[in-house]
Amino acid sequence: MTTIYTLAWVPMVFIAIANGILRDRGYKRYLPELRAHQLSTVIGAALFTIYTWIVMAWWPLPSDREALGIGAIWVALTIGFEVGFGHLVLKFTWRRLAMDYNLLKGRIWSLLLVWLFLLPLVMRRFMT
Repeated sequence: MTTIYTLAWVPMVFIAIANGILRDRGYKRYLPELRAHQLSTVIGAALFTIYTWIVMAWWPLPSDREALGIGAIWVALTIGFEVGFGHLVLKFTWRRLAMDYNLLKGRIWSLLLVWLFLLPLVMRRFMT
């Protein structure tokens, strides 16, 4: 089951990219940067929730422990992708990458990572 869910993470990259395009080409010009970031984070959480519900309808997780393990894998893959893609491809500085984790400045990206960790467990309990 872990392999299926690890592979199921890959479309989440494309969901996140589409969400970023929606933000950058859409509502970002009408909102301050911080508000656009926050809205994008909330939209991303909603999209990931819908996607996870679909995946779990096809491949239910057998236990809470496995659900938390999948959540941990998804968070690790997400951080790895964000850092790798952001630093190596987009050429973001380490400071720029770390900026999104500053809750005290209203950057709520880390809350999305917490949700991504809990999401398989929450959806498993919701669907059973």
